[in-house]
Amino acid sequence: MNKTSSITNVVIAGLGGQGVIRAANILAETAFRSGLDVKQGEIHGMSQRGGSVTSDVRFGQKVYSPMVPTGEADYVLVLHPSQVDNNRYHKKEGGYFFSVFDLKDGLVQLIDLDNDASTPVTERNCNIALLGMLSIHLPFDDAVWEIAIKNNLPKKVHDENLAVFHYGKSIVPKG
Repeated sequence: MNKTSSITNVVIAGLGGQGVIRAANILAETAFRSGLDVKQGEIHGMSQRGGSVTSDVRFGQKVYSPMVPTGEADYVLVLHPSQVDNNRYHKKEGGYFFSVFDLKDGLVQLIDLDNDASTPVTERNCNIALLGMLSIHLPFDDAVWEIAIKNNLPKKVHDENLAVFHYGKSIVPKG
């Protein structure tokens, strides 16, 4: 958690249908199961048509508002290449920015993840890989993350997504 504040702010961004809200639900459940107050809010935009979607998750001892103030995100996770530049403004100075570009060198389109047999990350589960990257910066036990992942995903994809989560923990962000 943020050492200078009692509230940690996370913004997750991407396109409709990518799992932005699912990733936010997993993070929110993990923080809640860890004993923190959690607030979550979304901006859906044109989500049914692949439009921009953001979800804010705030947690700490006491949180009053679900929305992260502009430029105050401790962590920003971006799930789609087209959303990277237009979501940088969320990150505060000294905050962290994780994007799909951290998952594969030379990534141009998300389909590039599906065609790389050297990694378990795919277009459909890159949200879980980015949560793995985020998890090394937060004080939550892996067991709690795993429960939240299982609670928010169908049983048939549990093993795959747990592997992707742990793979994400090994990735060093590029910046």
